[in-house]
Amino acid sequence: MSGGVYKITEIVGTSPISFAEATKEGVKRAGKSLRNLGWFQVIEERGLIKDGQVAEFQVTVKIGFKLDD
Repeated sequence: MSGGVYKITEIVGTSPISFAEATKEGVKRAGKSLRNLGWFQVIEERGLIKDGQVAEFQVTVKIGFKLDD
């Protein structure tokens, strides 16, 4: 990061496929609402179990973005 002011927000991405897909979906969706995305950090991984099977992957992600000048 060089110059400027940055903000960090936390989101939760979900996917029935994998933790990686949950991360990608979360970042993709954040990009629809936030501008100037610069980086992400996975904070936590967890999942949902239904009928003894993994039904959903969930990730808490911190996303950093530069504030407009």
